[in-house]
Order: sequence, then structure tokens, then C-alpha cells
Amino acid sequence: MRQDEAQGVSTTLADFVAGIAWTDVAAQSHEAKRSILNFFATALGSANDPAVTGALRTLLPFSGAATSTVIGRAERLDAMGAAFVNAISANLLDFDDTHLDTIIHPAAPVAAPVLALAQARGFSGQAVLNAFILGVEVECRVGNAVSPGHYSRGWHITSTCGVFGAAAACGWLLGLSSGQIAHAIGIAASQSAGIVENLPTAAKNVSVGNAARNGLFAALLAAEGYSASPRAIEGPLGWARAMGDEPDVGRLTGGLGKTWEIAKNTYKPYPAGIVFHAVIDACFKLRTKLNRRVDDIAFITVQGSALLLARGDRPVRNERDARVSIHHCAACALLLGTAGVAEFSDAVVFRSDIVALRQKVAAVLDASLPDGAARVTVQLTSGETFSEVVMAAKGSLAQPLSDGDIEAKLHDCARLGGSDWDIDRIIDDVWRLDTLADVSSLMRAHA
Repeated sequence: MRQDEAQGVSTTLADFVAGIAWTDVAAQSHEAKRSILNFFATALGSANDPAVTGALRTLLPFSGAATSTVIGRAERLDAMGAAFVNAISANLLDFDDTHLDTIIHPAAPVAAPVLALAQARGFSGQAVLNAFILGVEVECRVGNAVSPGHYSRGWHITSTCGVFGAAAACGWLLGLSSGQIAHAIGIAASQSAGIVENLPTAAKNVSVGNAARNGLFAALLAAEGYSASPRAIEGPLGWARAMGDEPDVGRLTGGLGKTWEIAKNTYKPYPAGIVFHAVIDACFKLRTKLNRRVDDIAFITVQGSALLLARGDRPVRNERDARVSIHHCAACALLLGTAGVAEFSDAVVFRSDIVALRQKVAAVLDASLPDGAARVTVQLTSGETFSEVVMAAKGSLAQPLSDGDIEAKLHDCARLGGSDWDIDRIIDDVWRLDTLADVSSLMRAHA
């Protein structure tokens, strides 16, 4: 019997987390900074969205001491409230980072509670980075252990696995013992929720916010002596099997500290589900071939994997639907030649020409194409056909965004979100985060 099977996965993960020091993770710090910079971009881009404002209005009357910043706004909440709201804003636009093996968006459920707790307790930037890297490692490894069945069964994996990362990260930041961190992970298992059916609605945001808040809550409860089963994840009646999965413990615990999941993180150039990026890129190439003869298009065929069709072959009723729509991504890219935040807003979603072009799009399964790839074929009224295949979209590990691209994205999102925060100061503070005595300057970039 493997050691992790004998003692429980929570204990194996907790021993790893509790034993990690800065020297063990320093090599991963640049990627962590990229992820946190992207986190600020997406949070600022939606800081004034009605969903964020509504959550803030709901929590303000019940908040404890207002220790932690709501990103992009002047208001503050207690750490758990700020973690909830900032996770919502970071995930709202479908523009956040993506761990491609699991389709987890790692930063929102982990960076939000870590930064809120660090600001409340005065932790250093280096401690934030250390905790963040560990949280991403735990959430993605838990996701690896139940993928791909977990997501395809209907569980929103960013929410369901994000809570484990938040608990581990906050447990490390609080200086909990290995035993306490194991209990925090087990407590998180009882707070894991989120369903794919709710993705086009505000209920999606609740589960992402809860992953951040509940992970912090789990760590705080463990610090006060709350306990959990050592086999809360993989036990016969544990989290994984209760959700319908036989967990791959090897993928969860194998090679801990030798390989790092944050090294597999990617950043989106378009505010849409990651599986649609190849569709957008292919349509951009076709637009050039067509020399903008979009009015002559008779129909459009988009071919891709079962995941692409499951995520995006759906009607478009609002801007949330549009961000996970094959049809809308193709129409925007072909007709407008761009796919930014504005192209997924209601103003564009309901444009008559966009609606008409969406109706010409058909989604077809091609099992030979891997997840993340797409083939788009356009037939004109003349009978001419043009086709493009994209195997690795912009923003993928094969075609990653540069540091400068992420900085530009932060500027664009802040402008679109109407933020008055000092963006150059955020960029400077994030790149030197490991040298900051505390994170107050970063979290007060509006002052």
C-alpha cells in the first residue's frame, strides 16, 4: 500500500504544504506573478459589474472589521467577504487564467483569499507568492485526480477544486501545522460545490466566490481545532466518490515538489472559454483569406472535440451565453475581426448582423481533433470554400502570452472596467512582490 493511501491524501498534501519554504518555490515565482497580474486584470475589468456590486451590497451590512480591499473599488470588507467578492470579479468575464489539463481557473479561488488574508494580517509579498503557488498546486492536483469525468459530469471544477487550493494556501499562510492543514483540506471537502449548468448565470459566481471564502474559512476553523477525516477526499464515502469519481491518487500525490502545476498555467487573449480560442484564431485567419467578404458567407462549419461541443453548442440569450458560444465566437471574429470584452457585451451580442451570422454556424464533432483545437470551414454563396485548422491557439502553452501582453491586458481591462486604480503601480508591485514587506501598497493602488 502506498504511503499516501495508508495515511490519507489530505495528510500527504498537508505534509507537503507545511514543509515547503520559499527556496523550494522561488523558481515558480515568475509564473505566479504572471498569474496574479492576470488576476488583477480580470478583477479590475469587472469591478463595477452589477454582479460584483450586488454581492458587495449584500455582504456590507454583515461584514466584520473592514480589513481587506475590494479590488477596483473604494469599499473594504472583512477578509472572507473580500475573498468572496474578489473571486467573483476575477472570474466574471471568463478572462482568467486556465490550467489546461483540468480547465480549472486557478487564480480566482486562491489569489482572492490569500491577498485578503495577507492584507488583514500584514503578511509579506513573498509569503503571498509562496502560499499562492502551493494553493494552485493543490487545487490542480485534486482536479487532475478526477479529470475529465468530474467536469463532464456537471461539476464546475474551478469551484469544486478551488476550495482545496484556498484552504491549503491560507493554512500555509497562517502557519498551521501539517495536521491542521490536513484538517483544513478535509473541511474544504465538505464545502465543495458548483455546477456547470449554472455557468451562464450569476449562480456560477456564487460558487467561485464560495470556493475562495470557504477555503479561508476551512483554514481558520482548523486553526481553532476543527477536525476532518484524513480520507475526506478519496475515502469510500469521501468527496471524490460522492461526486461520482474514482480518484487517481497517483495523479494527486505523485511527484509532489518535483513538478509544478503552475508551470502549466495559461492566460487568455479573449474573454471566452479557453476551448473557443482556436475557433476565434481560425476565424481571424479566414477573415484575411475572405478579404472581408463576410456578406457572401452561406454557412460556417466549426469542427472540434466533444468538449468544445459540450461547452459551446448552445443558444445565445445574453452576454454570459456568448462567452461560451461557438456560434458567437465565430461570428465576432469573422465579422468584426476582434474578440475583446466589448464583443461579448449585450451591445454586440444582440446586433442584427451578429445574430444573423451566428445562425449560419453549425458545430460538428471531429473526434480526431484534441481539446483546444478547431477546424473552421466557410462556404460562400458562390460555392467557394475556405478552411483553417488551429491546433494551438494564442495563449496556449505552445503560443503563450508574453509578460508585455499580460501588462497590456491589465491596462485594457482597467480602462474597460472604469477603474481609477494606478495600473503602473500594480504592475510594478506585482513584479517585485517577493520584495514587499507587506501587500498594503498593492491592495491600496487606488490611493
